[in-house]
Amino acid sequence: MISVVLVDDQELARAGLRTILRQPYGFDVVGEAADGQAALAEVARARPDAVVMDIRMPRMDGVEATRALLAADPAARVLVLTTFGEDAVLAAALRAGASGFCLKDAPAEDIQRAVRAVAAGDGWLDPAVCGRVLRRYRTDPVTDPDAARRLGELTSRELDVLKLIGRGLTNAEIARHLVLGEGTIKTHVGRIFLKLAVRDRAAAVVFAFDHGVVRPGEPSPMPEV
Repeated sequence: MISVVLVDDQELARAGLRTILRQPYGFDVVGEAADGQAALAEVARARPDAVVMDIRMPRMDGVEATRALLAADPAARVLVLTTFGEDAVLAAALRAGASGFCLKDAPAEDIQRAVRAVAAGDGWLDPAVCGRVLRRYRTDPVTDPDAARRLGELTSRELDVLKLIGRGLTNAEIARHLVLGEGTIKTHVGRIFLKLAVRDRAAAVVFAFDHGVVRPGEPSPMPEV
């Protein structure tokens, strides 16, 4: 059972999320908050596997709350929910340490997958806005003289996996696409994080876009069945 704290200033929105994230689907909503400031205390109390965070809230917005949560607990996992077109604030949420983002009007199954991925440490970047958000993320030219060396340490298979991570595929989808076991993919992903010195999947995606491994607008590969 994945424990979740919901943070949204609209009761109707939280009610909708409670409907999606119910125990029959493997989720347990262990706390709720109507603004970012209240979320800090609620997350400290409940210590959930994942925090589902709105962006636009009174007193403390989702970006500032995410930054504060990660400062208090670097292991916290935050999935930001937003509406279409908020690319700038989503880029700010990534900088603040969010593990991913998902559109509020995404299908229920996608939101469930996103929460599961974030709780498992995989991260989730909604492909509907991923490319645009990452372009906003890159407000300054990337100057990382060590990036080429770190990329050079990846094996050809690890580079393949990184490209597919950057296209938004989950570990299971990557395994099917490359005709490998999911455990093997998890091992590759862990080595990629270590070699690139990135915190999580969201950071790996940003690295892949920043350094030309993946380019916005490229079509996502369809996992082979």
